[in-house]
Amino acid sequence: MFDRDIHTAKALVIDGNPTSRSVMAAQLRDLGVQQIRQMAKVQDARLLLEESPHDIVLCEMNFEGAPMSGQDLLDELRREQLLPHSTVFMLVTGEASYAQVMEAAEATVDGYLVKPYSGQVLAERLAEVRRRKRSLKAIYQAIQSGDFVRAAALAEARFQQREPYWSFAAQVAAELWLRADQPARALAIYQAVVADKGLGWAKAGVARARLATGELAAARRQLESLVVEVPGYADAHDLLGRVLVEQGEFAPALEAFRAAAQLTPGCLLRMQSRGSLAFFEGHKGEAAQHLERTINLGRKSKLFDPGCLLLLGLARLDLADGRGLAAVADQVNALQQARPDERRLAHLQRVLAGLVALQARRHDEALTLAQTLAAAALERDFDLEAAASTIALWARLWTRLPAGDLPAKDFDALLRQIGLRFCVSKASTEMLVAAAEGHAQAAETLRNCQAVIGNIAEQALNQSLGQQVPAAIELLLQQGEHTRNGKLIDMAAAVARRHPAQVPDVHAVQAQVQQMQQAYCAPLTHIAGVRRSARMPGGVVLRT
Repeated sequence: MFDRDIHTAKALVIDGNPTSRSVMAAQLRDLGVQQIRQMAKVQDARLLLEESPHDIVLCEMNFEGAPMSGQDLLDELRREQLLPHSTVFMLVTGEASYAQVMEAAEATVDGYLVKPYSGQVLAERLAEVRRRKRSLKAIYQAIQSGDFVRAAALAEARFQQREPYWSFAAQVAAELWLRADQPARALAIYQAVVADKGLGWAKAGVARARLATGELAAARRQLESLVVEVPGYADAHDLLGRVLVEQGEFAPALEAFRAAAQLTPGCLLRMQSRGSLAFFEGHKGEAAQHLERTINLGRKSKLFDPGCLLLLGLARLDLADGRGLAAVADQVNALQQARPDERRLAHLQRVLAGLVALQARRHDEALTLAQTLAAAALERDFDLEAAASTIALWARLWTRLPAGDLPAKDFDALLRQIGLRFCVSKASTEMLVAAAEGHAQAAETLRNCQAVIGNIAEQALNQSLGQQVPAAIELLLQQGEHTRNGKLIDMAAAVARRHPAQVPDVHAVQAQVQQMQQAYCAPLTHIAGVRRSARMPGGVVLRT
């Protein structure tokens, strides 16, 4: 007997072939499904699923002539937490290789149907998947209630006892322990699965757990081995690219994202990452091509990042494409008019206005806009992206203004302000250097700022190790206030947390640190245009 409540399910059929769509819809109706919607294009289906959850999705794997596959759709919906755990997502294909089946399984697809298949096969697969979701209901309920620790414990117990669906439960448990900031427990689960079954998602999980504890080198080694072992595993290339970005190694990161994008050519986020990193690595033609595709395919999607428009505008200016630059500026103007309260869009609009003025040789106007942006460099909501785009405008002013017209002292002061505030790591420093477009003096100034911050941190560390904890905290707070550098402020918090007995008024220190963090430490949501996603590649998505 099939599910008694199947008649309440809402289904979506996605297939470019109208006959196939009709057959799948008829099969679902025969099973008792009453609400069925059909769509021919993956992009349209993605927009629908972003707005309206469905209980059952049957999606063709390959769409002839389309850049996005059914696998790409599944990856993006899960990666950005847009697919509820209650949804049954099944891929349908006429050509299923072993590699495709394995990739689908490791992406936690709920089923894989190979054409031609009967209504009975569909019924059996749907029944099994829905049975699994009922079996794990207690775990999902704990997740929905926000009790992640209980959900993790339930999932880990199922894994340890090898109860039905233990492999999937292991993924859920490890993901939850990572979310609960307990990477050691996640690592133990991933390593146990690797030892037992050697699954790719578990090997990627080992790297993710290492990454969560700051062991970037170990995570990198794990992933470099995995992409050699399983070169067709797109998530491994994607995750390797992100680790390399965190290390400030943009050239090899671009190679990793190229590999991931080639394996999943319709994946909006990987296309976006490839285009962004190509820009920062100086490959302006490649950057323009992939950023343009990202915008054309995804500008209506929740996954779309408006920062792509800024990078495309910069690339168009560098490629002397005035018409293309004007078109990008028009798109940002339209976005800003539709969302007038978004300060980020207002900033992007001003930068692009400066680029348009430069292209038109209205140098005074471009300089005025650049100075306006520079004046905001110490404001609370001025973040790393704003810093990079401001430097990018000034660097292009430097190369295009007549000799002597650019106020060099203003540019140098801006670079020092930004460098001291945002050079918190090699990655952020190299992003700012890349934004300076090969300007040697700017690169030297920014790297010197990173060295200054490093020296202050080292001095404070030596003081704390020498039992001079109050002096270390005072140094970090003073310099954190002066530079507004998040690394120094966070380090002050860490020292106070590690040595509370040696701090005369630890609560006052913690309150001061918290106030400074709120004022100056905006989260780094992007590095070199690569989004720090809520879910890293290689993991299972838990909708909460």
